Amino acid sequence: MLNLSKELENAKTIGISGHIRPDGDCIGSTMALYLYLKKNKPDANIRIFLEKPAEIFSCIKDIECVEDARECNDEFDFFFCLDCSKDRLGDAEHLFDSAKKTVNIDHHRTNAGCGDFNYINADASSTSELVFELLNTEKLDKDIAEALYIGIIHDTGVFQYSNTSPHTLNIASELISYGFNFPRLIEETFYQKTYLQTQILGRALLESIMVMDGKVAVSVIDLKMMDFYGVTPQDLEGIVNQLRNIKGVDVAIFLYQLRTLEYKVSLRSNENVDVSKVCAYFGGGGHMRAAGCTLMGTSHDIVNNLTREIEKQYKNS
Repeated sequence: MLNLSKELENAKTIGISGHIRPDGDCIGSTMALYLYLKKNKPDANIRIFLEKPAEIFSCIKDIECVEDARECNDEFDFFFCLDCSKDRLGDAEHLFDSAKKTVNIDHHRTNAGCGDFNYINADASSTSELVFELLNTEKLDKDIAEALYIGIIHDTGVFQYSNTSPHTLNIASELISYGFNFPRLIEETFYQKTYLQTQILGRALLESIMVMDGKVAVSVIDLKMMDFYGVTPQDLEGIVNQLRNIKGVDVAIFLYQLRTLEYKVSLRSNENVDVSKVCAYFGGGGHMRAAGCTLMGTSHDIVNNLTREIEKQYKNS
């Protein structure tokens, strides 16, 4: 396992980034590492680069320190790529490529590792769990623990998904011992929705359809609808999970439009379908029960192509 203290001993500039459209685990893991290094390596210049985090994560200490990678051309002694491979870093990829040494920490099994040092474990619940394992627990504090906890609850669905292990729960137990208000964090960052988010969720559910004899639920949000409600992609978080909660549904497919003939696809499933294989076929990735990709074409063509791959798994099972 990577010894952070030893490897970073002589590093004076350290960069941290995660994937485009950062979710709770991406934000929690990157911010926890940022806070940890700021506290325990005060002699180094620590910087974090992400797309603008959603407002629900404003409770994380120093979240305002997140920078836009497009405005930076520095060369770092060390650069961390968290919760993805470098091809999903977006505007921060050039910073990773130019760094003297790189570290890749991830729990997606489709990631073969892209750093000089790689800590990839597909059995982990989240990248936040892996970051916790790399840190010296004696040097954690309440703010670091809070960021890690947020990352873990978002990727485990507050411990309801199958990626939750006894080890995950032990880590969560240790984190809450630092005394932050974990019920408030769960409510405000995971369950609570704005009025607009609730409206678009209702519209997505109202216009959803059932295919493959009711085993697959599908919903599509186009640009016109997003403009009508005044929502952004961040406001669409959680819709695919609500589709999967429909009784009798094995797979939920949620699409939202990025631009003309281009859609972001999110899939969720139960134990009958490995959606990571479906998304990997189309150049995406993720986990057995939660995965995604970006596809070109009409929404009808995309759904037809996805269901064809899902049908193959039913035939082979």
